Amino acid sequence: MPELRKDPITGRWVIISTDRARRPSDFTRMTVEPSGARFCPFCPGNEDKTPPEVLSYHTDGLTHEGRWSLRTVPNKFPALRVEGDLDRQGEGLYDRMNGVGAHEVVIETPDHMATLSTMDERQVAEVLWAFRDRVLDLKKDKRLRYVMLFKNHGEAAGATLEHPHSQIIALPVVPKRVQEELDGARKYFEFKERCVYCDILRQDLKDSERVILETDEFAALAPFASRFPFETWLLPRRHESHFENIREAELANLAWVLRNVLRKMDRVLEKPAFNLIVHSAPVQESTSEHYHWHIEIIPKLTRVAGFEWGTGFYINPTPPEEAARFMREAGLS
Repeated sequence: MPELRKDPITGRWVIISTDRARRPSDFTRMTVEPSGARFCPFCPGNEDKTPPEVLSYHTDGLTHEGRWSLRTVPNKFPALRVEGDLDRQGEGLYDRMNGVGAHEVVIETPDHMATLSTMDERQVAEVLWAFRDRVLDLKKDKRLRYVMLFKNHGEAAGATLEHPHSQIIALPVVPKRVQEELDGARKYFEFKERCVYCDILRQDLKDSERVILETDEFAALAPFASRFPFETWLLPRRHESHFENIREAELANLAWVLRNVLRKMDRVLEKPAFNLIVHSAPVQESTSEHYHWHIEIIPKLTRVAGFEWGTGFYINPTPPEEAARFMREAGLS
């Protein structure tokens, strides 16, 4: 029988449609395989085709000698620009401000044919270090209130270039969906005097049926009220509200966990397109007891249609317990 499940953080309801439960092989999808057939502005030798880098790592360490292993550059076609004042204005009931912010691209590797799942742990760790380094720099600008770290992998997930890359967008406001998550976590803490994410970790690690893998530092879970089939969360076991406060040992372990989760996903779902989003507290806020940073990975297996847009409900045809089992059985590498 179908189930309605309520997300304990936001209060959002989802429908777990068990009557039409789908196995991994039941989804229609396009396997994401880099082709390298077109000219690529992110490949080595084409550095002049991008804006000047704001961060780079090199094969001989974090110096400017030797071949680069990662570059971060401003987006050539930015959604927001650093220059200017916010100039907030009101026109009756309408509000507006200038599009001040930052939009950067993390070119994750020189290898056009690589993916996060095929890179070694050092390379995956470099991507995470780049995220951290850029957040620490961008938060110095007091106009910026939220830094979104995300990756679109594959055309179905919104990627326009196939060379492995992630994006960073710094905003002068806290996005509505982020604020809903923050508010939900705060209400839970005010009522129970505990972090809701820490409680999720405690319960799911005890029950184990939605656990994909765990280490001393992190757990990968299929959330109880998964909006999408094979939605996966990576949560640090140490409570911390801001991603940029991650410790060196934690980051190294996160690289291992992320790489293995994506490898499992590739095996189970045949290299799907996906979105990866780092959920973190607003950069100008101090460390909080109620919020807990985490990473969400959403394979692109279904489409959001009229019912979802009209109601805010999501219909998930694969129970998270089944998704976690398929992922666990994929093994480690």
